[in-house]
Amino acid sequence: MKYIFLSVFISVSLHGLTQGKEEQMIRNILSQQTKEWNNGNLNKFMSGYWHNDSLIFIGKSGPVYGYANALENYKKAYPDTVVMGKLSFEIEMVKKLSSNYYFVIGKWNLHRSIGNAGGVYTLLFKKIDGEWKIIVDHSS
Repeated sequence: MKYIFLSVFISVSLHGLTQGKEEQMIRNILSQQTKEWNNGNLNKFMSGYWHNDSLIFIGKSGPVYGYANALENYKKAYPDTVVMGKLSFEIEMVKKLSSNYYFVIGKWNLHRSIGNAGGVYTLLFKKIDGEWKIIVDHSS
């Protein structure tokens, strides 16, 4: 009986460590994106996204398809560091959907000399070739 309990305990504990590690990887991507945004580097900010034509970004103007189009929209909307301001994320939830998908809900805030901005976001992350990438971003 003691061995069965110990075996179940070890199995549950190891599963928890794996899930915690994956979630931490997701959080690290968002932290790195914040750093790159605050350095004024949109190209590096976009490294958290899936570099593919199937990437979906949904904003106030509706869906935009593809990595290149999403990057171009960012560059138009945020042409310089004054407009970009300083980004911060408040992560409300990181939920594992399966071994290859995570769902994130949070708030974004831009602190700017021209007036602050902010909103909410949902992100769908997928593990692609061993790396976590945002495949859908709905920000408003």
